[in-house]
Amino acid sequence: MPKAEILDPQGQAVVRALHRTGVEGVADVRQGKRFELEVDDSVDRAELEKVAETLLANTVIEDFEVVVEAAGEAQ
Repeated sequence: MPKAEILDPQGQAVVRALHRTGVEGVADVRQGKRFELEVDDSVDRAELEKVAETLLANTVIEDFEVVVEAAGEAQ
């Protein structure tokens, strides 16, 4: 997700579109990206954190969160 201090023009466009379509009460939208990695048991959380930090996220302007789910578990 973009860091809070980074402008999010896509999110603001969504807010304006919602208001135009009659949806009120939405004050802010933050648009982000999501990666889903299917890994085996040899990959631990620390390794996933490193992958996210060094490869998947631009940590200058983005925050990230690693969520580990059991096989077959839906979020």
